[in-house]
Amino acid sequence: MSKVFVIDAAKCNGCYSCQMACKDEHAGNDWMPYSKPQPDIGQFWMKLKDETCGSVPKVRVKYTPTLCNHCEKPVCKDVCPNDAIYVREDGFVIIDPARCKGCKKCAAACPYEAIYFNEGLAISQKCTGCAHLLDNGYELPRCVEMCPTNAIIFGEADALADDVLGAQMLKPEEGLHPRVYYRNLPGQFISGTVYDPDAEEVLIGVRCRAISGGKLLETFTDAYGDFWFNDLAIGKWDVFIEAIGFKQKAYYELRTTECINLGDIALEKV
Repeated sequence: MSKVFVIDAAKCNGCYSCQMACKDEHAGNDWMPYSKPQPDIGQFWMKLKDETCGSVPKVRVKYTPTLCNHCEKPVCKDVCPNDAIYVREDGFVIIDPARCKGCKKCAAACPYEAIYFNEGLAISQKCTGCAHLLDNGYELPRCVEMCPTNAIIFGEADALADDVLGAQMLKPEEGLHPRVYYRNLPGQFISGTVYDPDAEEVLIGVRCRAISGGKLLETFTDAYGDFWFNDLAIGKWDVFIEAIGFKQKAYYELRTTECINLGDIALEKV
């Protein structure tokens, strides 16, 4: 039966335990026929990607654990000229170290950038799902076992059907059908601080609207005059800020290709 990973980004606190556990398990350890030793540096078969977005003081860090997606239709396997890549019954995609000739075609083809080249051994390498552990009675890969917040869970696809329901795959447009699913992937944000320049005070409870296409979001400034539109899709947004006794402030076609801090926003009295 096929195994799957489900990663809840909302539970990840950026502790790097998954990345360190993977390194501890594979660096310097020969787990043939599954894998040759991972180099001490330069490879992260489980990698915690962190992205800092926004600008001071509206800054947030997004954490996303990433690994080989163990695709149902692995393009790396299709391009390998030496039949060194195979798919196990449990769904793990394995690069056979004994058959790999180091042509690097698999790494070039992988849209997830999850395949590394070992210069010393002249072979391609990546996450094996800790197949050496599972085949010897262990229930979990090391990254899953060591996650202190249970942000990464692992098991049979049928058993985790409820967790997979509504989850996302990375780059679904590739059509590779990954076996790694994500929940609560952080989106972009638009934020700012609204204040009255005459009174030199922040304005509380100001109505703020964000509109993109037919979608309307509404929020109000908090006790610090701050407002946040969180987890926005990438696109164009119009933002309107409205308070009784003040002229409306409008921002048009804000592009959320990155997080946006509108800074301190002064409202002019009517």
